[in-house]
Amino acid sequence: MSATTPAPTAADRPSPAGRPSPGTGARRPGPHRTRALVAAVLLYTVLVAVAALFLLPYYLIARNGLSTPEEITSPEWTLLPSTLQWGNIAELFGPGSLMAVGLWNSAVVAVLQTAGQLLVCAPAGYALARVPYRYADTVFYAVVVVLMIPAAVTFVPTFVMVSSLGWVSSLRGLVVPMLFSGFTAFLFRQFFLGFPRELEDAARVDGLGYWGTFWRIVVPNSLPFFAAIAVITFIGSWNSFLWPLVIAQDAQAWTVQVVLSTYITAQTIDLQELFAAAAVSVAPLVLVFLFFQRHIVQGATETGIKG
Repeated sequence: MSATTPAPTAADRPSPAGRPSPGTGARRPGPHRTRALVAAVLLYTVLVAVAALFLLPYYLIARNGLSTPEEITSPEWTLLPSTLQWGNIAELFGPGSLMAVGLWNSAVVAVLQTAGQLLVCAPAGYALARVPYRYADTVFYAVVVVLMIPAAVTFVPTFVMVSSLGWVSSLRGLVVPMLFSGFTAFLFRQFFLGFPRELEDAARVDGLGYWGTFWRIVVPNSLPFFAAIAVITFIGSWNSFLWPLVIAQDAQAWTVQVVLSTYITAQTIDLQELFAAAAVSVAPLVLVFLFFQRHIVQGATETGIKG
């Protein structure tokens, strides 16, 4: 009799790809998955630490703005004041206070300066990037030279010019000299250099000139970058102090930064009102940043349009 080969058992049969054999248990995670998990934990830990570091000044402003003077200067630090002093904020808008006037003036000046710079610097940057004319390089080099001139050098001549026009203590004196920025025009030029030329060529085939191409094709496809520049300009205008301090000689023309300086004088220092006023003045900037943060990221990462 010939020997017969025994039939293979279930344990001897090969298992399908990707499935563990019966009795072997679940597959353990590989070393690369462990390293990826550790890297993700370390990354989020660092991000949380950095976020807490950046949020610390805002916490201090809010905490001290709702505290009493004794709690602000006390050597025994507490995470929160024993009683939140909401009256500190109410006092900012009481009789004789200029906080409401300063907030309104800052909002008007910041919005007008932002809109003005976008309307002036964006076409200037597009012209430097796309419009061919004889002195294009000369104009661009002149803009670069203007960026190298310190602001202190042009401060006095600008004030003399504004004063001769009778714009002291007026919104015109605060807004008009800041409607053009060489740096903003330079940023727009660099952005438009990377804009897809195919879209502009198609617009010219349809009969549009440089002006029509800019407003109908370039601007609608560059809104994230415009939003990023608008936020940067708005924040810079809102935080401006020296120029409003010199031009706004009338208290009714003060901006919020000038009003903040009045809480620290040679005779008195109102710490609780100073921190409360700082918290109120920072709130619009935080709201603007939170609303436009998505556009800021897109404006920083995109060089053309999305596909």
